[in-house]
Amino acid sequence: MKKITLLLTLPFFALTVFAQTQAPNRLTPEKLWELGRVALFDVSPDGKTAVYGVSYYNIEANKGNRDLYAISIDGSDNGKPRQLTNFDGNENDATFRPDGRKIAYLRGGKLWEMNPDGTGHAQVSDHEMGGFKYSPDGRKILFIADVKYDKTTQDAHPDLKKASGKVIDGLMYRHWTEWEDGSYSNIFVADYADGKLTSQPFNIVGEPYDTPLKPMGGMEQIAWSHDGKRIAYTCKKLSGTASANSTNSDIYLFDVTTKQATNLSFGMSGYDVNPAFSPDGKYLLWESQEKPGYEADRHRVFVYDFAKKRKWEATAGLDRNATGAAWSPDGQRIIFQSTEAGTEQLYSIDLNGAGGPTQLTAGQFNYGPFLVGKNGIVTTRCSMADPHELFSVPFSGGRDMQLTYTNRDLLATMKFGKIEKRMVKATDGQDILTWVAYPPDFDPKKKYPTLLYCQGGPQSAVSQFWSYRWNLQLMASNGYIVVAPNRRGLPGFGQKWNDDIVGDWGGQAMQDLLSAIDDVATEPYVNRDALGAVGASFGGYSAYWLAGNHQKRFKAFISHCGMFNMESWYGTTEELFFANNDLEGPYWAPNAGKTWKLDSPHKYVNNWDTPLLVIHGGLDFRVPESEGMQAFQAAQLKGIPSKFLYFPDEGHWVMQPQNSLLWQREFFGWLDRWLKNKP
Repeated sequence: MKKITLLLTLPFFALTVFAQTQAPNRLTPEKLWELGRVALFDVSPDGKTAVYGVSYYNIEANKGNRDLYAISIDGSDNGKPRQLTNFDGNENDATFRPDGRKIAYLRGGKLWEMNPDGTGHAQVSDHEMGGFKYSPDGRKILFIADVKYDKTTQDAHPDLKKASGKVIDGLMYRHWTEWEDGSYSNIFVADYADGKLTSQPFNIVGEPYDTPLKPMGGMEQIAWSHDGKRIAYTCKKLSGTASANSTNSDIYLFDVTTKQATNLSFGMSGYDVNPAFSPDGKYLLWESQEKPGYEADRHRVFVYDFAKKRKWEATAGLDRNATGAAWSPDGQRIIFQSTEAGTEQLYSIDLNGAGGPTQLTAGQFNYGPFLVGKNGIVTTRCSMADPHELFSVPFSGGRDMQLTYTNRDLLATMKFGKIEKRMVKATDGQDILTWVAYPPDFDPKKKYPTLLYCQGGPQSAVSQFWSYRWNLQLMASNGYIVVAPNRRGLPGFGQKWNDDIVGDWGGQAMQDLLSAIDDVATEPYVNRDALGAVGASFGGYSAYWLAGNHQKRFKAFISHCGMFNMESWYGTTEELFFANNDLEGPYWAPNAGKTWKLDSPHKYVNNWDTPLLVIHGGLDFRVPESEGMQAFQAAQLKGIPSKFLYFPDEGHWVMQPQNSLLWQREFFGWLDRWLKNKP
């Protein structure tokens, strides 16, 4: 039997050799991995300093290293930060102590502190932590740590130490990239003084439920009150099959003195996350979605008044998402992030919602995540032509100021192409905001191969994002025009536009994609004989669906972690609330919707006639690997030129440096072969 390699291809098994053909001043996969990746962590209590991390990657070692830096927020450092750490590995969650005299951080899962100038590093605790927060008075620390609650096979059968079987009696036995291991993330509280924990940590959750929510939740889902007497936290108190079928998480208020918890969002049946106390402790806000099971429902900001014991939506009437909400220093306004017409912007609104939101930022950029300081807002900003850097924004809005220039020298050696906003008419007369990326040194007298970029999500905006894999500038630098439409089912254009994909995956959303590529293809500089379609997740589904319904438009397809067979996917994915909402119930239901009959890509394989590259990860439990295997097998059996790039140790995303470079090389190698006629 032949040994299976990571890359399967027709007609032989081999790794494709990638030929670097880009001009020296163009972005390449290798240069992309040279860029420092900026992450904002905290703002000092006096509002003068931001602490942040920068990650650099060693391709040969196949790993990254993050160090911590500090920068003055008033711009007096002239973009020259102070490096605070220089250890091997990653330093995370940097946080100023409330008195501003220390910065704490996690190193190797342990809590450390240092002076604000980067001297005096000392370990605070031996406890393994996944995150932490000081109480506002600096006398306590809360942290998250895993607690084992459920028995493993070896616990239940101690005489079978080498047995590898898992006994499963409910769903959610695996999630995103991890199998359920019987442990849950809980919150612990301990007294703190002079750089040490001075009491035995106390578990305030004490139940087999995760807080923060796995796998995406972080310390933003836990908050101290201003007096340190209460802790608000996010928790989804559902297990097994019930958890797989519902998004119902709640906001719990824990009294540190009485050790009792109260559910503040009782009766609210969707996601309730990210609590934040007002500076005076009179109010608590959180982010809420109304509909249970609909993870793309409108994100609202709710406020709870402790004195009156009532809650209300501060963003009522806003037909957009409101995420990442935080209080202004005076507690009179709420600052949040929202998607608007293909960008991410910052807004503020009165805590009662009076007068509606005020837009604080503008331009062809994505702003956020952000933090509110004493003197203004500190945020990351990026675009399709700019990696993330730190910026300051006044509370009143207006012109932002760049604080960090992490990649200035490297970016100065590269030439990027133009990003153009184009409005395209859909088949129903609606306007589709479409981003078009052009190669550097674009010449309208030439003809270029052109890619249709199909967004994933499904409900995830095509904004001014900067990606380290699906990077439109990188595609353009390889000589491709890239067409990226905000098709039906994406946020930033009203909730109806976002909802229109539900129960209609293969309908108007697919027509929007075709409308966009058809519109741009009318330009004389587009080579209509060299069109490709590429995408991941729902974008991968889109590539499979278009492969059977494109009427000879495309000459190549690439699908990364795409869903191929809706019925087999429904039977193997883990968060069934997503499937049940978007597909309007299971396929066996007597009233199963039209999407089950019309929208599965595997039903159109008889029409497949175009080269296809399939990419999938073995740890992808959201869209399990069998989906990619089925698609590749169908293409092979039909005699269609096809290739399967398989990563046994990656999930829904490709995270490891060398795997990412392999991904890029095969991605462009496939496109160059079929759209540029290169061997």
